[in-house]
Amino acid sequence: MPPHVADAPPDLFAPVEAARAREARPPRTSTRDFGWVIGAMPVLVLMVALSLAVFLPREVEAPARLALFAFGAAAILWTFTKLNAAYVALGAALFLSLTGAIEQEDLFEALEADVIWLMIGAFMLGAAVQTSGLATRMTSAVAGRQASVGSLIWRITAALIPLAFLIPSTSGRAAVVLPMFHRLADAAGDKAVTRALALLIPAIILVSTIASLVGAGSHLIANDLLDEVTDQSIGFGEWMLYGMPFGVIASLATGWVVGRLFLDAETRRRVVTLGDAARTPFSRAEWQTLAVIVAMVGLWMTEGVHPLEIATVAIAGGFLLTAPGIGVISWKAGLKAVSWNLIFFVGAALVLGEALIETGAAKWLIDRMFEASGLNDGGSPLVVVAGLSVLTLTSHLYLTSHAARAAALIPPLLYLAGALDLNMIAVMFIATVGMDYCLTFPVSSKALLLFQEIDRETWAPADLLRLSSVMLPLHAVLMIGFYFLYWQHVGLAL
Repeated sequence: MPPHVADAPPDLFAPVEAARAREARPPRTSTRDFGWVIGAMPVLVLMVALSLAVFLPREVEAPARLALFAFGAAAILWTFTKLNAAYVALGAALFLSLTGAIEQEDLFEALEADVIWLMIGAFMLGAAVQTSGLATRMTSAVAGRQASVGSLIWRITAALIPLAFLIPSTSGRAAVVLPMFHRLADAAGDKAVTRALALLIPAIILVSTIASLVGAGSHLIANDLLDEVTDQSIGFGEWMLYGMPFGVIASLATGWVVGRLFLDAETRRRVVTLGDAARTPFSRAEWQTLAVIVAMVGLWMTEGVHPLEIATVAIAGGFLLTAPGIGVISWKAGLKAVSWNLIFFVGAALVLGEALIETGAAKWLIDRMFEASGLNDGGSPLVVVAGLSVLTLTSHLYLTSHAARAAALIPPLLYLAGALDLNMIAVMFIATVGMDYCLTFPVSSKALLLFQEIDRETWAPADLLRLSSVMLPLHAVLMIGFYFLYWQHVGLAL
């Protein structure tokens, strides 16, 4: 290699060429994405409107205004943003504490509520039911070896209703039966059947929730708020007396509607072969879990006979199921099964609900809400029940969180009941029946989202709207009919 080549310095023209290349490129402009500003505009507009509506009225005292603003802001963020519901609720509760609307101790005492400990124990029970194999046995045994599609609809419906007493989360129940759905869908090998089953299972899980006090965290929130106002609450057995008949009838109606809306007569008669279902002997873990379940449900149903409260029974059951050597899951697995996000949400939601009550904000709010409708003047039981039905059945359209609906609506409804001299227990329970309904949009329930987002084609949002267009008015008719034919005769007369 010639010396002048080997010793040549780096390319002296490289910087010049680079500069020319930069000049040749079009000038860089500031292209920051301000799309989030446009997306945030509805929230900002609603926040401003909320501020004007809450802070302008002179008849409302400062603590009540702060409580209304905190709750209204939380409802807006729950509905129009993707922020975690528990994070929003905790932020709203913290705001109330920092502004002096509530005592700082109120923020911490919420985690001492019975509902918190009941949910912890119930989540541990649900984990044991799933881990032991008992849930799989219960659900897969329903289908048998061979059945028609129409028969499967009724068998699945019958199998899902009891789960409301065992697993306190609708999404948890949906997750437990998901393997059964895959098995049935594979055996059927038909898109129409797959769509119908994917709609049926979460729909039954949701409408049967009212059958059990522990069927949803919102029930526990509503019951706790009732106790705050009246020093009364509905026991496990009483709730089952009021709710189980409605849950069964509503579930059967849902199964019938799904079968007729999405399957023709020929498809309903088609036979699906599934093979043997859960014929192995019960394992030791299944027997242990079953024994604890029987004991817990028995103690819950006889709450007034012994001194043990529902929450104590739930924690004791969770303790036994995680006990070293005799339990079916480890202590760490039990803790991992608890939805701590939901626990914090419930605690913060209780703070918000109690703030509405204690500051008088709930009374002011309910007066404004029902002034125009005429419900605040009372009326016949038919008018009251119909009004409650419409208000609560549609609440899932603007409050997508089940627990948020209970925390938002129960306090003002209880004050309405007090103002009209109505039975507060009846008002709370009937309102809870309506708030359990959430079959219009996928976002209204995690159970619906679970069956929409799995790795197979199930149903489209339009299918859910089609189902809700029938089920929502039917639910309203059922609520009104149940009041006059059943509830008012068993202790829920308004």
